Amino acid sequence: MMFKIALVGAGRIGRIHARNAALHPRLALDAVVDPVAASAQALASEWGASVRTLEETLADPGIAGVIIASSTDTHLPYSLRAAAAGKAVFCEKPIDQDLSRARGAAAELAHARLLLAFNRRFDPNFQALKARLDGGAIGVLESLQITSNDPAPPPASYIAVSGGLFKDMAIHDFDMARWLLGEEPVEVYAAGSCLVDPEIGKLGDIDTARTVLKTASGRLCVVSNSRRSGFGYDQRIEAYASGGMVRADNVAESTVQVWNEQGVAADRFQNFFLDRYAEAYRREMDHFAEVLEGAAPRVGYADGVAALALADAAAQSVRSGQPVRL
Repeated sequence: MMFKIALVGAGRIGRIHARNAALHPRLALDAVVDPVAASAQALASEWGASVRTLEETLADPGIAGVIIASSTDTHLPYSLRAAAAGKAVFCEKPIDQDLSRARGAAAELAHARLLLAFNRRFDPNFQALKARLDGGAIGVLESLQITSNDPAPPPASYIAVSGGLFKDMAIHDFDMARWLLGEEPVEVYAAGSCLVDPEIGKLGDIDTARTVLKTASGRLCVVSNSRRSGFGYDQRIEAYASGGMVRADNVAESTVQVWNEQGVAADRFQNFFLDRYAEAYRREMDHFAEVLEGAAPRVGYADGVAALALADAAAQSVRSGQPVRL
C-alpha cells in the first residue's frame, strides 16, 4: 500500500527527508509546505509534489502522514495540529526547546502516532552495538562513553537560534544514553566551557562540554561534546560491561589504507552529519512507513521529553556547578 505524505520545511534536513520519502517504495511525497515560496517550489518540482499551505495539507484526507522538518519553534505546535488532524507525524528533534511546554502536550501527544527523529537509533553501527549489549555478549553493562564532536563550529547565526549546545547537539547523545543504558538517568552533572570560538561565548553558549549521567543502579555514562574535532565528524560509543567492551567507531570515507615504512595511513573520517548518518536517515524513513502501516513508533513523544529534560538538567548543572537530581 502506498501512503501519501506531506513535508513541512524545505530546508537542509527537509531536502534529505524529501528524497528518502520520494524514493521509498511505500511512500509518495504529495505536498511540500514552506513559508519561503521559492524553496517550496524548487523541492516540490524536483520530486513531482505540489506546493500547499499547512491548512490545506492537514485538511486533505488523502494525506496519511506529515514530516515536520521546519524550524524548531514550530515542532510542537505543528505536531499537535497534525496529530489532531489524524495524521501520523514524523517530527525532527527536539520536540520543543521549552521543557514545561513539551510536558504540557502529554494529553494530546502521549498516544499519538508520532515518530521523533532521533536518527542515531537507526544507525546500523549503533544498532549492532545495542544488539551485542542486549544479547549479553559482554555481560552486564556498567558504563558508557559517548563521544560526539562536530568537525567545525557552525556560524554564529545558527548558534543564536539553536537553543544551546545541550538542546541542539548533546540531546542526540542523551537519547542514545537512555536507549543503551536501559535505565533512566536520575542524576546529571555537567561542566562546559567556550574553548573553540569566542563568538559562541558572546552569544551565551558553550562549545565544549562533559556530562555525566548516573542511573538509580549506579550505571554511568560520560557524554563528551565539542563543536570542533579538527579531524572530521567524530562519532564513537564505547560500552563497558562485566565481560569486556563493545565499541562502535568512526566511519571513514573509504576502507583504503597505505602500509609502508612510515606506518599505516588511512582515509579521512566522514566530515558531515548528512554523510555519516545517510543510512540512518533512510532507515528512519523505513520505520515511518511501518508507523503508517500500524506499527508503534520506536522513538516517540515521551523520548523527546526525556531527552529534553536531560538537556535542561545539564544546562542547569553548568550554571550551578552542582549535580542535578531528576
